[in-house]
Formats: sequence, C-alpha cells, structure tokens
Amino acid sequence: MISVNPENLSERENYKFLTGSIIPRPIALITTQSHTGVINVAPFSFFNIVSSSPPMLSVSVQRKKGVQKDTARNALKSREFVVHITDEDIIEDVNQTAAELPPGDSELFLTKFTAIPSEKVSVPGLQEAKVRLECILEQAIPLAGSGDNPGCDLLIGRIVCYHIDEGIYDKGRIDPSGLKPVARLAGQTYTKLGELFELQRP
Repeated sequence: MISVNPENLSERENYKFLTGSIIPRPIALITTQSHTGVINVAPFSFFNIVSSSPPMLSVSVQRKKGVQKDTARNALKSREFVVHITDEDIIEDVNQTAAELPPGDSELFLTKFTAIPSEKVSVPGLQEAKVRLECILEQAIPLAGSGDNPGCDLLIGRIVCYHIDEGIYDKGRIDPSGLKPVARLAGQTYTKLGELFELQRP
C-alpha cells in the first residue's frame, strides 16, 4: 500500500488522485441565468445528495486561479439554479457545454438543448433531460485554496420542484435502466450503468 501526504502534492496531483479514486461520479448539468438574461449551461461531477428532509443537493464549483465560474456567480446573485441528471441520450450535448466561453455567451447555442420555463424558479430548464431539479440556493460556502484565495464554491441547493420523464417514473420510484445515467471517471473517461445487484441490509 502506497501512502501519500496530500500536502506534498500540487492541486493537479490531488485532483488526479481524487477523480481517479472517487468513481463513478454523477454529473449535474446546471443551468443558471445572468442578470442580463444569458443562460449558462455547465456540467459538474463534484455533485451529490445532502439531505432528503428537506431535499437538498450539493455542487462544488471549482474556481480557476481564484476566479469564480459563471455558474457560481449567477447562482449567488439570483439564488436559483436548475440541476439536470446527465444520461446517455444527452451526453454528447452535455460534453459541448464544457467549452470555455466569455461570460456574455451562452453554451446553449453549442447544443440541441431546448430551454423551457421552470415552475418555481426564474431560471429555465432543459427539456431533453429526463430528470430536472429546480433549486433555491440554501447556502454557498467558499472553501479555501491557497492563502485567502478560495479554491471553490460549495453550493447547497434546496429542491423546490422535481420534473421526471413519465417513461421512467413508477409509483414514486425512478427506473435506473430507463434513466440511463452517465457518470464521470478520470480524465475524458465516462461510464454507463453496469450490472445491477441487491444486498439486504443487516
């Protein structure tokens, strides 16, 4: 067994250890809206559930050289965002949204996604996603990077409305085989849903 002290590693080296070992990671495709009405669309795999009562999720938006990304900046200003679960049918378009564009440009135009109005928040959602979660920003926590420069913004979102494709919904449950989620591994590698099995809890 190799033991490594993360304090002796660079940010990139820590990133590679983390993304190579904490796998697979679900991918949140997030829409936010700027104060000028520009729709930002971006994928994040530092993402998971926080609580079911009330329903909350977390997304960590990494900063680039201390500078906030559009997703964090917009969410902090409007206090709203929409999370979409990435699946096999939309992964190609999701990948396109990872392009780095100026703040005034929308990634939406790089894709075939259709923006549709949300019910509880002002930020539009994407029609093609099978699961869409409208969120109010519950809390935003800047986490320290080097010195006083935050390395990321941890966004905690409270879900105020679920949108689920009828084809994958049955009596309060979501069919994972119908959802066909895609998860992130390391580098440019992704994975689909594999073999399913059950274990009875003690």
